Amino acid sequence: MSHFLDRLQHFTTPTESFAGGHGTVTGEDRTWEDAYRNRWAHEKVVRSTHGVNCTGSCSWKIYVKGGIVAWETQQTDYPRTRADLPNHEPRGCARGASYSWYLYSANRVKYPMVRGRLMAHWRAARSVANSAVDAWAMVVEDEDKRRDYQRQRGLGGFVRASWDEVDEIIAAANVYTIKKYGPDRVIGFSPIPAMSMVSYAAGSRYLSLIGGVCMSFYDWYCDLPPSSPQVWGEQTDVPESADWYNSTFLIAWGSNVPQTRTPDAHFFTEVRYKGAKTVAITPDYSEVAKLCDLWMHPKQGTDAALAMAMGHVILKEFYFERRSAYFDDYVRRYTDLPLLVQLEERTLGDGRKVMVPGRYLRASDLKGAAGQGNNPEWKTLAFDEAGRVVVPNGSIGFRWGAEGREDEGRWNLEDKEAGGDKQVKLRLSALEVDAPAHDVADVGFPYFGGIATPNFTANTQEEVLVRKVPVTTVKLESGEATVATVFDLVAANYGVARGLENEFGTPTLDADASSLPPEGAGDALGRPCGITGAATSYDDDVPYTPAWQEKITGVPRDQAIAVARQFADNADKTRGKSMVIIGAAMNHWYHSDMNYRGIINMLMLCGCIGQSGGGWAHYVGQEKLRPQTGWTALAFALDWIRPPRQQNSTSFFYAHTDQWRYEKLGVDEILSPLADKAAFGGSLIDYNVRAERMGWLPSAPQLQTNPLEVARTAAERGVEAKDHVVAGLKDGSLKMSCEDPDHPANWPRNLFVWRSNLLGSSGKGHEYFLKHLLGTSHGVQGKHLGDDDAKPQEVAWHDKAPEGKLDLLVTLDFRMSTTCLYSDIVLPTATWYEKNDLNTSDMHPFIHPLSAAVDPVWESKSDWEIYKGFAKKFSEVCVGHLGVEKEVVLTPLMHDTPAELAQPFDVKDWKRGECELVPGKTAPQIAVVERDYPNTYARFTALGPLMNKLGNGGKGIGWNTQDEVHQLGELNGVVAEEGTSCGMPRIVSDIDATEVVLSLAPETNGHVAVKAWAALSKITGRDHTHLALHREDEKIRFRDIQAQPRKIISSPTWSGLESEKVSYNAGYTNVHELIPWRTLTGRQQFYLDHPWMQAFGEGLSSYRPPVDLKTIEEVMGRKPNGHKEITLNFITPHQKWGIHSTYSDNLMMLTLNRGGPVIWLSEDDAKGAGIEDNDWVELFNANGAIAARAVVSQRVNPGMVMMYHAQEKIINTPGSEITGMRGGIHNSVTRIVTKPTHMIGGYAQFSYGFNYYGTIGTNRDEFVVVRKMNRIDWLDDEVAEPAGA
Repeated sequence: MSHFLDRLQHFTTPTESFAGGHGTVTGEDRTWEDAYRNRWAHEKVVRSTHGVNCTGSCSWKIYVKGGIVAWETQQTDYPRTRADLPNHEPRGCARGASYSWYLYSANRVKYPMVRGRLMAHWRAARSVANSAVDAWAMVVEDEDKRRDYQRQRGLGGFVRASWDEVDEIIAAANVYTIKKYGPDRVIGFSPIPAMSMVSYAAGSRYLSLIGGVCMSFYDWYCDLPPSSPQVWGEQTDVPESADWYNSTFLIAWGSNVPQTRTPDAHFFTEVRYKGAKTVAITPDYSEVAKLCDLWMHPKQGTDAALAMAMGHVILKEFYFERRSAYFDDYVRRYTDLPLLVQLEERTLGDGRKVMVPGRYLRASDLKGAAGQGNNPEWKTLAFDEAGRVVVPNGSIGFRWGAEGREDEGRWNLEDKEAGGDKQVKLRLSALEVDAPAHDVADVGFPYFGGIATPNFTANTQEEVLVRKVPVTTVKLESGEATVATVFDLVAANYGVARGLENEFGTPTLDADASSLPPEGAGDALGRPCGITGAATSYDDDVPYTPAWQEKITGVPRDQAIAVARQFADNADKTRGKSMVIIGAAMNHWYHSDMNYRGIINMLMLCGCIGQSGGGWAHYVGQEKLRPQTGWTALAFALDWIRPPRQQNSTSFFYAHTDQWRYEKLGVDEILSPLADKAAFGGSLIDYNVRAERMGWLPSAPQLQTNPLEVARTAAERGVEAKDHVVAGLKDGSLKMSCEDPDHPANWPRNLFVWRSNLLGSSGKGHEYFLKHLLGTSHGVQGKHLGDDDAKPQEVAWHDKAPEGKLDLLVTLDFRMSTTCLYSDIVLPTATWYEKNDLNTSDMHPFIHPLSAAVDPVWESKSDWEIYKGFAKKFSEVCVGHLGVEKEVVLTPLMHDTPAELAQPFDVKDWKRGECELVPGKTAPQIAVVERDYPNTYARFTALGPLMNKLGNGGKGIGWNTQDEVHQLGELNGVVAEEGTSCGMPRIVSDIDATEVVLSLAPETNGHVAVKAWAALSKITGRDHTHLALHREDEKIRFRDIQAQPRKIISSPTWSGLESEKVSYNAGYTNVHELIPWRTLTGRQQFYLDHPWMQAFGEGLSSYRPPVDLKTIEEVMGRKPNGHKEITLNFITPHQKWGIHSTYSDNLMMLTLNRGGPVIWLSEDDAKGAGIEDNDWVELFNANGAIAARAVVSQRVNPGMVMMYHAQEKIINTPGSEITGMRGGIHNSVTRIVTKPTHMIGGYAQFSYGFNYYGTIGTNRDEFVVVRKMNRIDWLDDEVAEPAGA
């Protein structure tokens, strides 16, 4: 009102001028401004970040007023990059800025909650039971009670509980499960530790102390491609985003940089101002296409065909028409192209005899093992310039062996011959000048591009490409072998002409005319298409020419030629500064490895890997847990007990959600035409069982018998537990759980989910989770394998599949997600502004804090405090039930350990009588561990003795940590109370936990970094300590990073450098420090010689079309609603209207989108189905159904439908006409399908590592039926009682 009066009196108010009449002072009232000023007033500003899997890792200012978060803005005080580079700031995006909405939203979980039916049964039992454990037994051993609360999952009905009561329920369930079934029936799933390391470690530390199982996540998310370990022995080490600015040719291949890498997209834009060429390769017109000079849009799922054609151009123009000196030198020194491969004779179906590539020639094949006494079976061979067979340094056989061995310190990439200091230059080809006498052989390569997958264009050729390859004969210990270099095999596989006699091929006389193309079709020589020799020109329809790919991908051949030529020419002139930025899109296809390896081949041929400004920039989630080795000790309780239990999630969920019972993809459909089909029968799950049995993959649960009972029985019989297990497995008295996943003794019983939305985001085969794991209402439409279908051979088949395997599902979250709605207990956890934690990313070299700007609201607690509470209650509840117990733990043959040298040549299965059962060689490793259950809390909150006794390490090297343990005691204080942890460093608070990570990791402790480099130097024989000496005295503490993000220290955990002279680039230390890649050959591998890789046709790169998952036929037209049904390929990219793959239920994001679930389809497809923009549509197949609004868009290619993930079904989702239930999430129409080549283990880089190698959760080969909905039912009526309730 005062302001209104001032305005009325404006002309009569006394004034005073100043500044020569340019300003006027008035006496008006300004209190009206107080509301505005109060809105932006604050008491403190705290640095934090967003613990979300978006790779951004952005530093934010959190403004606090009156104990609540008032607003947030971007921090702008990052350390500079370099004078010649733009900075990493400002970092952040509108999605991150919307985050604080969650803190005080109606969707916030405020109190501990328990499903009402479960709580009623629990309280009734607890009132009469002698103990909490007995009470839990009374609930879950009564099947009616158990099924009563299971059927309510997903239907709400929670009641508020106290922390003490939920802690007791959880502890009782855990103790009961461990006592009755075994600790490996207690499972935990949480993703992406890099985004909040202590929060992840809280749960995994608790699980590891009690013997539970920690589930993997990157492979399950399908974020990390198996092709990375296959080629490099490393899982997705990538350049930081600043290194884009050092590039001069960038391809964004399946990576939508501005949408999914928003804080770093400026580097992509800025480098264009320097003149860099940019190309986008994506099937839809995505945001990145707008930033590029050229948009190439191959049909989705056919990227490998385009990559192979581009590789053909690179080989032809830069290796044969003229030889790039840089490329030539690079591939000789850093790849397996010079190495020798044995060829084996094979008879084709038409009677022709051809040679086929076998395994690498090894030192053990030669007379006297070529003078190699240590691991000669694992040392690969090549020709030198004089044509002698030599043993180059660097192969994996040099890495492992006894202390003081003759070849110690020879695991390096120096161009020297093993056993001396003689310089050696390796031959690439048998055709080089002065090469030994050679022959030319017909060599067969598998071809899959002619497979007629529905909705994809096949290019029909012979299923075996017979091509000319120069070969040489080598004398062996006994007999001789025909060998070829990998280079000669690669050139032939790509169909590149080299002037060999008759290399263009001729038609086979008895060729089936029906398999040849129409009359008149042919190539430049007039050969019918389908002849498998080399190409005479790019216009030949010969695999893998630009003309050949055009039929499959739709990309004009001239475009493919031009981009390949420019990409390679740039790399040649700049020594490797051509880069491919790639996202997970291509990794979500069943044959993802071929997509990736085709692109990786291009980069290796052009010498881009390990060169600043070049290489393979793969970004998906926040993968790079930079202080990894410091974190693992805390997270998996390695300070108290080793080994921990870890499990690859894809195999676990495939088995325990019974998705294997619905498997329609036959093994014969994915085998190589050159494979012995009689040796590869059965179903996909059979290969997983064999892999677990041979120690290739982990198991969860492990043995059908309780592992505590196994250890007790062995002790009672006076035998070693290992011998007892071996004998039991051989005579059948002990069984592996994987052989009968539906037996009640083998079910997972307790599942913890934290920092994850497993059932609303990542759960491929969502409806199978609901049906078989949770035992609640579901939308599965298909039927499991019938009487006429081929059943698995290795797995017991139960006619009736179980429903409701889990006794207890506990979720920790700050919002009421889909997973929470299906849980039995929901616990309120702190948000990213209410706890202290650590955060790192692939995209920049800094380590960030998450800081408690405000106290956790309502009754929420940090994950560390929640799991600490579980540990305390568990220690109390277990008394009288569990004491100090010994148990048997099985672990797979691990990567970066000597166990990766298990079976050098053949695959032998002990259960099939092909070999003896030898733990650590032909079977899992077997260990006995002791667990002090009553002291679980004491162990959780103190740093255990093993860090002093055994030290720490990672990736094959180890170092002493006694100094760091002592320093942690001074920093955190030591435990004063008498007991098992007395005198040990305390880990009571979340800040204590951060200090453990920072102190033990070489990336944040310079003293440790120097020790780690020294440990590696001993193995390579080269001094690497100079890489960290200049930062040896630097120790990063939590308070340091709260003041400002700190740049990490270079360590051998990673293959790039943190330097003031070069941006982080993966493979840099391999190339410039001559550290081998952690592969069989020690080099980057074009060729993969494991027998299963050969059998499934992936020894060399090729194109493999999407597979037919057969989910449409049994539902198409089954429940018509009067609208036309069309079939489209179902694609799930990352979204714009959420934070990475989740948090789309944010009011601000919903407002920017359409307020609920949407799908995108092309104008052509929409018109054909009578769908208009914003119509309600339904997507369905045998796996389930989705209800969503349609976004009709020009940017979507015909033939595909996109549903950005993850859009949950908790907001504005009507019922499905197909299922009669609320429309599902994006994974309601998907199902897990596993691949045998991802199960290989015990073979160099093909060895298991947590989140390193294993089966992946692909989903893009899936098709759905799309139709307009006829009736929109919001299902607002009262829910009827489920049948049997």
